[in-house]
Amino acid sequence: QVQLVESGGDWVQAGGSLRLSCAASRSIDSIYSMRWYRQAPGKQREFVTSISGGTRTSYGDFVKGRFTISRDNAKNTVYLQMNSLKPEDTAVYYCNAVDSGRLYWGQGTQVTVSS
Repeated sequence: QVQLVESGGDWVQAGGSLRLSCAASRSIDSIYSMRWYRQAPGKQREFVTSISGGTRTSYGDFVKGRFTISRDNAKNTVYLQMNSLKPEDTAVYYCNAVDSGRLYWGQGTQVTVSS
């Protein structure tokens, strides 16, 4: 099994940037795909981005070139660089991973963007 811990969430003004981290408790070499989701108050959790096989990435439509996902297997960490943040990006951001057929989630990190 694997434990995931997100960090890097903060309060930021619109137009600002944040980098979120998702640290795994063990090597992520064998984890093919890792993803970020977010959940705003009163809304369903939505897909933000994923990285598969180290290089193949996918993004939610709302990202529109503002976010970048990356992974550093040597540090067992996945990153989410977020630029040009908007108030509507305010949410709790979660990472997840599928390992040996089981889905794992982190506890989330709060991102608040003020106008």
